[in-house]
Amino acid sequence: MFGDLMGKLEEAKKKAEATKERLNHVMVNGTSPQGKIKVIATANSEIKEVEIDDELKNGDKEEMVDHLILALNDALTKARSVNEAEMAAVAKDAMPSIPGLGGLGNMFK
Repeated sequence: MFGDLMGKLEEAKKKAEATKERLNHVMVNGTSPQGKIKVIATANSEIKEVEIDDELKNGDKEEMVDHLILALNDALTKARSVNEAEMAAVAKDAMPSIPGLGGLGNMFK
């Protein structure tokens, strides 16, 4: 039984690692108000691209920083949401298949 449990845990770990790798290729977009700055990030919260409207590039530095922060936070919030949903799905699939954990698998339903 212990060996079977260890095998199930190893399988769950591999699925989690595969999901995390896949999320490196899932992109989310974040924008600032009026879309003046656009940010593209992976679902693992890695920033891949930033586009800044020419009006902001030639304008007030403080305004550009404010827009950048809003766009980054938007992208990272979306990335975190996708990541958490995908990892919860992996946990939900893994938990019911591990014997001896009683109702713990139901926590993810």
